[in-house]
Amino acid sequence: MITEVVLDSDLLETKFRPLEKSLSAEAVLVESERCYYCYEAPCVAACPTDIDIPGFIRALAVGQPSRAADCILQANPLGASCSRVCPVETLCEQACVRQHENGGPVPIGQLQKFAMNNRSTRNDLSSNSGTSGTGTKVAVLGAGPSGMTAATLLAQAGFTVDVFESHTMPGGLNESGIAAYKMLDDAAQWEAIRVLSHPGIHLHTGMALGKELHLSQLCEDYAGVLLALGLQGQQKMQIPGEELQGVFSAVPYIARMRRQESVPVGQRVVVIGGGMTAIDIAVQVRLLGAEEVHICYRRGPEAMGASLHEQMLAKEQGVFIHHYLRPVSIAGRDGTCKSICLQPTQVVNDQLQDVGDALTWSVDQVFVAIGQQLQAAAWASDTLELAMNLRGKIQVDGEARTSLEGVWAAGDCASMSEDLTVHAVADAKVAVASMIATLAKAARKIA
Repeated sequence: MITEVVLDSDLLETKFRPLEKSLSAEAVLVESERCYYCYEAPCVAACPTDIDIPGFIRALAVGQPSRAADCILQANPLGASCSRVCPVETLCEQACVRQHENGGPVPIGQLQKFAMNNRSTRNDLSSNSGTSGTGTKVAVLGAGPSGMTAATLLAQAGFTVDVFESHTMPGGLNESGIAAYKMLDDAAQWEAIRVLSHPGIHLHTGMALGKELHLSQLCEDYAGVLLALGLQGQQKMQIPGEELQGVFSAVPYIARMRRQESVPVGQRVVVIGGGMTAIDIAVQVRLLGAEEVHICYRRGPEAMGASLHEQMLAKEQGVFIHHYLRPVSIAGRDGTCKSICLQPTQVVNDQLQDVGDALTWSVDQVFVAIGQQLQAAAWASDTLELAMNLRGKIQVDGEARTSLEGVWAAGDCASMSEDLTVHAVADAKVAVASMIATLAKAARKIA
């Protein structure tokens, strides 16, 4: 049975709000005092954006959350969203020297979240004051985590930055693809407003590469171009029945739910995938009223992209996680999915093999969360060609430079790092450093 549900304020507060983890002001002081303020802190080395973690925690320990937030923003312009979605349990907190002591690691993620939430004002743009303009114009395509980071750093360096976003609002996956219980209180939007409010940044929405924009023209109009396109296409399972009603790609569904549009919720649901998005959709559908939610992943737990923390959260919400099962087909009646066929697997010499007889489960909704892909058709008709890697992403070097002179790429669309918000920020920092050095060198030659 399918029910139409809207994620209204009542559902957010009664079902989603309880999953939000927050520290009280008193707990922040206690946890801050647990930090050893290491000189060569391993937590900093584990942070892709190089936040001065001991520095901002010390500021919290003396009751200065605004100073702590400024410390975070110096290294990571998206410090607020990263505090909510970053897998700290596998990064900074895993590296904490108190990891194996009583009380476990210092809760760095929660302390960062407190600092960002308790900044003097969300709309304080003092960190965006920037330097005097250089007169050089650059273009950033995409207003997701990587694009917003690059734009603010370029603007702070004095460039005039035109940001082009294909959607009607900025934020990227922070706005459309992250679980609502991680981004409560319009967190993604107020951060986007703060980041993009720099006077040197000009945001243009509804402008897509391959439609309103063309790479060859951008390269003529701007001194440098940064592609931060994200991954707009949804990976398909390539199995019979995938086109049936009741089979959904997870990310577009999450986007609809986040926009508070009516979404269909089944009673017996299967999610295919093993990453963060699979966990996000499974937990949210369960919170929206699904009776049974099963995650099926073709390999073992050690290969899942979702962290152990995320997997435990799903189990706590009543989600069942099954390993070594791959989808074979989906069967339906009157155009609507009714069952899914799953093949047990095993891994031999790192190769996936089928084993035993296939299983058939009754379902009324299936979510596909096996990843996203770059829509390279965006520039297929362009006169310029970009080199791609074997994974279908834009090939870049260690400085985020593409095969085209004057064009850089960062974030999920490029080949540098994992598809995480914190890595998108880190990659943008690398790209901006290269752009600034390259454009400054070009300016000297002209002079």
